[in-house]
Amino acid sequence: MPPQLNSLTLYSGNDDLQSHRVRLVLAEKNLDELTLVVLRPADTSEDLLVLNPAHELPTLADRRLILSEARVIMEYLDERFPYPNLMPTDPVARATLRMAMHRLEQDVFGPATALAAGEKRQARVLRDNLVATAAAMGKRKFMLGDSYGLLDLSLTVVLWRLSNWGVKLPPSAASLQAYAERLFARPAFAASLTPEEAVLRS
Repeated sequence: MPPQLNSLTLYSGNDDLQSHRVRLVLAEKNLDELTLVVLRPADTSEDLLVLNPAHELPTLADRRLILSEARVIMEYLDERFPYPNLMPTDPVARATLRMAMHRLEQDVFGPATALAAGEKRQARVLRDNLVATAAAMGKRKFMLGDSYGLLDLSLTVVLWRLSNWGVKLPPSAASLQAYAERLFARPAFAASLTPEEAVLRS
């Protein structure tokens, strides 16, 4: 029998990139009605197995709707709870964001996920791709201009883990380091961290 869900429920890993970016969206939205279930790698949730037999994290349950892919969940949450907006409303700007998110998945999340899994050779790939990201960002306040959004939020969870992975940005990426410090200072970012994530950055 499916679990009785009367509110928005997120099943999240305690320390993984995809779960963290979804938790950060929820923290930015400051949702009171959220039930957060944090699972460690050895944990099994019977309710989650019913909702998502693959036991994938993150998984979002919103009454009868079950979603289990981070980007889909983030876009759904931004449309379902539109304040503050994390995606532009203009179709052209929204398409630009989606293309940039696709590149981020390939160039940053790809090597970052491999590095988190212990593939240390990906450290240099990630560093070089972040240096290229810093160059593309230029002097903009946020990745796509003056507004904070899903792209910035996604990049933040990777930048937070760099020192834990032994990845050091070169002086040429100083602007990206300054950008990261601004994002780390956001109250929602602190609220999004699990105890395990809070100690990742020295």
